[in-house]
Amino acid sequence: MAKYILLDTETTGAGEEDRIIQLGFMVLDGKRVEVYNDLCLAPIPIGYGAMEVHGITPEMIEGKPLCCDTSAFQALSDLNSVENVLIIHNAPFDLGMLSKENFTSQMRLIDTLRCARHLFDDEESHRLQYFRYRLGLYKIEQAEADALGIEVKAHDAIGDVLVLKLFLTELRKRLAERYIGANPIDKMVELTQTPVFYTRSLKFGKYKGKTLTEIAEADKGYLTWMLGNMDSLDEDMRYSIERVLAS
Repeated sequence: MAKYILLDTETTGAGEEDRIIQLGFMVLDGKRVEVYNDLCLAPIPIGYGAMEVHGITPEMIEGKPLCCDTSAFQALSDLNSVENVLIIHNAPFDLGMLSKENFTSQMRLIDTLRCARHLFDDEESHRLQYFRYRLGLYKIEQAEADALGIEVKAHDAIGDVLVLKLFLTELRKRLAERYIGANPIDKMVELTQTPVFYTRSLKFGKYKGKTLTEIAEADKGYLTWMLGNMDSLDEDMRYSIERVLAS
């Protein structure tokens, strides 16, 4: 029987050199829930910008093992098989960080961020904390946290996993409305592998307020410039720009 692993990390920052300093995940196995949550030492200092977000200070990880030596990492490695399902919000980031610990997932993947872009396509944001408030998850999270023995904190790995667990239920409800009769796990895995084409107007840059199609009609060169110069573009934005340019 498949196990479902809901995972999040906190890190020293978001750059190529940055590393994991907290690994948190839940394992859903039928009605049983196991919680893993470890702080860990990193080979580089925590950035101040990262500290501002997650509140993890050097003193909190002093004397802790490296990520690859934690109980959480060892448990994750034991779960790493093709019959299990790994569920992450913005999976490329966390998987990229785990790869620095020599972890390569063999599990089926559900990226709830990409699924949210497909299923909640009319929302202004798809961040997990946005949905925490947009869907009223904050109203029920404390009862869930008490049942699992988890402390609720925003931008904390295991706190975000708790929100992810609640959000997953909402995703499944929306999916059942959109894809009647579909297996929810199989469909979310499929949506994870399917790029999203952005039709909404941009919220940044020279053509803020314009759609990609409108920008292409006025200034294709700007879209080409975005592809070559904006490293922060996510996979779906790059896909959307390339599709517009090709058409």
